Amino acid sequence: MSTDFQQARVALGARMRELRTESGLSGRALAALLGWPQSKVSTLENGRQSPGTADLVAWAEAVGRPDAAAELVGRLRTLETQYRSWRRQLAGGARPVQEAHAAQGRKTGHRQSFDPTLIPGLLQTAEYARAVLARYTRVHPSIRDVEAAVAARMERQRVLADRSRSFHFLVWEGALLSRLCSPAVMAAQMKALMPWLAGGNVRLGIVPFEADLQVPVGVGFSIHDGTLVITESWHAEMWLDDPADVALHTRAWDALAESAVYGPAAHRVIVRSWRVPRHDH
Repeated sequence: MSTDFQQARVALGARMRELRTESGLSGRALAALLGWPQSKVSTLENGRQSPGTADLVAWAEAVGRPDAAAELVGRLRTLETQYRSWRRQLAGGARPVQEAHAAQGRKTGHRQSFDPTLIPGLLQTAEYARAVLARYTRVHPSIRDVEAAVAARMERQRVLADRSRSFHFLVWEGALLSRLCSPAVMAAQMKALMPWLAGGNVRLGIVPFEADLQVPVGVGFSIHDGTLVITESWHAEMWLDDPADVALHTRAWDALAESAVYGPAAHRVIVRSWRVPRHDH
């Protein structure tokens, strides 16, 4: 869990406690009013659990401060903007996640991204996307709408045709070798990357294994208009808009970009990677 996220949740809990104490209610009395176990009041006030919107509205009304509900919900929204657990996001399926990224894509004029393990979502074929999303169900069993998510991901790619926008993708060579799909699907995916090597508003660079790296490869991330970073781990996706966080990721991206190759050189890396002998078992 990120330190910034935990600090924000603790701050929200402290504000909830402040409202309760101002009302003269004890934790036990408030729990009784809300029909909650007392442990829930304590857990929320100490920042050990994230409240839901309904929890905050009920809290504000129970302490006699319904006017404070908007403030509390606003704090929660800020917290969730920074840190979005996959458990919560995927509760409604994978398609809404794709639609949220599509909405952000429509707001973004210039996107820079680095992908160490996968072909970027905006450059994926439907068959490759299907294989990747299907494999994520091993970790996130709540994903049951793979086909709908694939369709949404393909719809997202229409933004690449908008010449008023620019995209700069960096891909680690390891992503070209990861066996996440059949050889036939991967071969088709590699072929689909080739047109993007020509440049234009979409620029694709490959960071080859033999490159002199300026920084460790690290995790994948995308930078949107220099003001927002989206990155993820196994348990959560982070949307970071703090200028210091954006600056840090921009430095990492710039360092990785120094090691990338483009055009014919990138074409050679892609062809070389896919010519490595592969055997199905």
